[in-house]
Amino acid sequence: MIEDLADLDGQGPLWQQIRRALVRPIADGTWPPDTKIPKELEIIARYGAARMTVHRALRSIAAEGLVARRRRFGTVVAARPPERPVLEIWDIAAEVARSGRIHRFEILARARADDDPSSTPLGAAKGTPLVRMLVRHFSDGEPLQIEERLISLIAVPDAETLAFDEIPPGSWLVANVPWTEAEHVISAEGAAPEMARLLGVPPGTACLVVERRTWNETTPITWARLTHPGEKRRLAARFHPGAG
Repeated sequence: MIEDLADLDGQGPLWQQIRRALVRPIADGTWPPDTKIPKELEIIARYGAARMTVHRALRSIAAEGLVARRRRFGTVVAARPPERPVLEIWDIAAEVARSGRIHRFEILARARADDDPSSTPLGAAKGTPLVRMLVRHFSDGEPLQIEERLISLIAVPDAETLAFDEIPPGSWLVANVPWTEAEHVISAEGAAPEMARLLGVPPGTACLVVERRTWNETTPITWARLTHPGEKRRLAARFHPGAG
């Protein structure tokens, strides 16, 4: 089992590298469901890492539902891979890392928007200063998502000066800006020529588009339009019947 773990890729924090190494044999089927994964001490010896570092990697893949703990037996590969909940505020960078792949992003455009934002999809009050961004995300070098984003500088004044050269804006917002309400609008669209060029797909390719707005109480924080090639995304949700 321990021989199935690849060498670390040298990309990012050590615990994330170990997490990717653990996820890879799960994702490619080397470790099928119910397979007992290496013990924590074996992983520590394999990578020469501190116990807390390995524990963090294991805790991360357990939180994602990729593995399950069995009393008196150990940790095994979960029976079903998790699906992406429809209404979750997900972090594309963390999601790619969890899949065992390498995330990269590039900011294609960024500008201060001082025009009247009342007609923008953010729904901010007239005169609200905004930052407008266009970001492309990659998974193992292939385009995965185009992120069009507006950020209110009233809600997030730091967004005007942050470089976002190491952490993409969506990841930074998830980690640093509290929100109390979110709205998702999900649609399927054919890729327009410019979007197709950015995603590296033929024009007209079916794409999954998620428009998301978040608020802190009544203050709009950000609006994002996230476009993915349809075959690379799957969303799911589980519901329970209401009392009425």
